[in-house]
Amino acid sequence: MGTELSLTSSVPLLLLLLFPLLCFLCLRHGSTRKQPRADGLKAYPIVGILPHFVRNQHRLLEWSAGVVARCPTHTMSFNFKGFGLIAGAITGNPANVEHIVKTNFQNYSKGEYVVSVMEDFLGHGIFNSDGDQWLWQRKAASYEFNKRSLRNFVVDTVRSEVVDRLLPLLTRAERDGGTLDVQDVLERFAFDNVCCVAFDEDPACLTEEGMGTNARTEFLRAFNDAQNILMARFMSPVEWAWRAKRLLDLEPERRMREALATIHGYADRIVRERRERGAAGLARKDDFLSRFAATGEHSNESLRDVVTNFVLAGRDTTSSALTWFFWLVSGQPDVEDRIAREIRAVRASSGSTDAAAFSFDELREMHYLHAAITEAMRLYPPDRIVREMHYLHAAITEAMRLYPPVAMDSHCCQNDDVLPDGTFVGKGWQVTYSAYAMARLEELWGADCEEFRPERWLDEDGVFRPESPFKYPVFHGGPRMCLGKEMAYIQMKSIAACVFERFSFRFVGGEGRPGLVFSVTLRMEGGLPMRVKKRRDSVC
Repeated sequence: MGTELSLTSSVPLLLLLLFPLLCFLCLRHGSTRKQPRADGLKAYPIVGILPHFVRNQHRLLEWSAGVVARCPTHTMSFNFKGFGLIAGAITGNPANVEHIVKTNFQNYSKGEYVVSVMEDFLGHGIFNSDGDQWLWQRKAASYEFNKRSLRNFVVDTVRSEVVDRLLPLLTRAERDGGTLDVQDVLERFAFDNVCCVAFDEDPACLTEEGMGTNARTEFLRAFNDAQNILMARFMSPVEWAWRAKRLLDLEPERRMREALATIHGYADRIVRERRERGAAGLARKDDFLSRFAATGEHSNESLRDVVTNFVLAGRDTTSSALTWFFWLVSGQPDVEDRIAREIRAVRASSGSTDAAAFSFDELREMHYLHAAITEAMRLYPPDRIVREMHYLHAAITEAMRLYPPVAMDSHCCQNDDVLPDGTFVGKGWQVTYSAYAMARLEELWGADCEEFRPERWLDEDGVFRPESPFKYPVFHGGPRMCLGKEMAYIQMKSIAACVFERFSFRFVGGEGRPGLVFSVTLRMEGGLPMRVKKRRDSVC
């Protein structure tokens, strides 16, 4: 994340704003007696551990993961309410996660603060609502996701995008010998896909024309910018700082206003055209937007919220997962070879004659690839063929374990509570569980927790073995568990299988792990530069 989004660049302003309050507290309370902290952080007089948050705000995800690992219960708490700032807890404890998202679900909502911070971007869509407003959207979306017709439509849409756009793009890149930003390619792919499925809109961002500058690519840039600025709001320990910047039209809030104008303009056009097509009887009735619009109960603004929320869910999560997956696999040729062998086994066992894509049933069997992608996101059967397909499922899952698309998820405590590990959380506190931190806890995943190892998801017979969603909260858990989990796996398997059947990637971004962009989803700093090479055993 750029330094302009970091509160660190505004430390002098923050100290100036807090100085009168600190002087008052010094006179009133004198020096605060230091209390030993289990997380190993030094507590300063009066301000406690606030300086640690300010100093590490630009690397909050990695810093907090280290602190959580040091805590005996893997939960760190902080209370800056006395300064008019924030209070909360960050946990990597599976028992706490279950308590927050399931056992005491009613006490942990999005909360007024979170909703207000995200409202100008996501409105009151499914990812930024509580209570009845959330429930009716959840029920409507759940009804659609449970239809096999939708799953088949997703497969057909993905197949078309893979065959007509992705594979020709990779073929050109291999022929030209240049460097390809695979993160950008995956984001464009996912954007095309979610727009087709959810809104019957094909932005064609992965076409040669769409790779240039136009309204669609401007929307993608604005969407990324808005997410980064949104995260900057959350990472500030001063709850009202972003509001002051917006009121004064200061950066980055000035750019947020410009980004929102682009995003809302694009979404409003989709809604307007859908209304017009519906009135003329030309709209397709099985996409999400058509079904929401058909009831006649929703305003254009409400439908715009549907558009932005589904773009966030359908584009950013799968593209984030696959970006880290391809980077992880590029460093382990043995994993890539095993995935390629599994793909050939699926082809042979199914007798498929379609050399371009895979059917829904074939994709369901690729369990090893499924797990590899999940593990890359976390960090960093009766016969042989079926066992090998479990490996594919495991590879996808392992990728997401190391680098979860949604690395941290926050809820607001409605009433005073005590978490299962004994941590007190007060009313109004922000309670966050960190899937990124959990992936790096030896108590949960063993001494090799920071290694990309798809085999951890397989039993001794090679069969995929799922974990509790509270130990592996990549798709969340409880009533808010991700409805699109199966759809996401379908898309990721389709892309990975078709790519590795033909091509191999070589990372050209230097040594070491690429930088993290801790936004609403976990992106890769500077993109994912890759060289594309044709596999020697390629089908084409």
